[in-house]
Amino acid sequence: MIGIGVATGAAGVIVGTISLTGAHQVVGEFVEFLSGGSLIVMLLLVAVMSLILGMGLPTTANYIVVSSLMAPVIVALGAQSGLIVPLVAVHMFVFYFGILADDTPPVGLAAFAAAAISQGDPIKTGIQGFAYDIRTAVLPFLFLFNTELLLIDVTWSKAVLVFLIAVAAMLLFASATQGYLLVRNRLWESVALLLVAFTLFRPGFWLDRVDPPFETLPGAQVFEAASAAPVDSAMRLELRGPDFQDPDRMKETTLLVELAAGTGGKARLESSGLLITAKNGTVGLEEPLPGSPHQAISRQFDFYGDEPVTVTAILLPKERPAKEWFYVPAVVLFGCVLWLQRRRRSSA
Repeated sequence: MIGIGVATGAAGVIVGTISLTGAHQVVGEFVEFLSGGSLIVMLLLVAVMSLILGMGLPTTANYIVVSSLMAPVIVALGAQSGLIVPLVAVHMFVFYFGILADDTPPVGLAAFAAAAISQGDPIKTGIQGFAYDIRTAVLPFLFLFNTELLLIDVTWSKAVLVFLIAVAAMLLFASATQGYLLVRNRLWESVALLLVAFTLFRPGFWLDRVDPPFETLPGAQVFEAASAAPVDSAMRLELRGPDFQDPDRMKETTLLVELAAGTGGKARLESSGLLITAKNGTVGLEEPLPGSPHQAISRQFDFYGDEPVTVTAILLPKERPAKEWFYVPAVVLFGCVLWLQRRRRSSA
């Protein structure tokens, strides 16, 4: 435990220094400014910062630092873009890139250790290792957009299917990036294999393009929607109000509310920790009480400013076709590539 204690203590010094100086808030604002509201750009910036923060740290300290500093950034800024995922997926995302720093030059400790064994150049070793590792950087993004890969809310039979599909997708991704399946890939074949791998990893992307996942209702119907929602269901609320850091600026975010059992929509929302009032056609949100499940939004909005925090829209899940239907065209496309490569190999 001595090594773990020293690593944890060193990580605590880093996290404490950044928290006491307020730099953790600056990090979030900096990422938000550079991303310009783009979800993918925000995730790329967080990945790069996790790589930088993870350099030179052992595994335990690495996780403590990146989860304390970068995971809240994804949670806060992702909610503004409508991305609400389990915290374990967010932690896996930042931890993946934090560990990737072990062979990222110029500090990569694993690269120096490997170079000491091979008697090679540590910087060249780190660059070569990073070139191999960065190909797998797509995986942590899939943790966020397809939480089934982390076996979240899946049955055992679905878990077996997810495992088989993920293995097939990884093999196709490796084939596309290495440029070889049965014979040397042509450029369009590598692109096709990447498309097939992406579809197997995240079929919901194509389904969202065809049929949006949520039905949007005006905020004025929040009580009716909460009353009609099934027991133990969830409802997404789009909020708008003055920014806590800059009350002159309005910000928006999405809040996932787990509806408790009760009679009446207002009572169910109050049981879930939200105090919502309707007045003159405006649905306002009061500041959550300390200890409430939604206490975190108290640090996002200024509830005592001139403008109130309002519920602008309600997002309800829709009944949609199974996303697995998109496996069919992906398998057909893969079959075409496989057939063409078999012909080339047999004629060679």
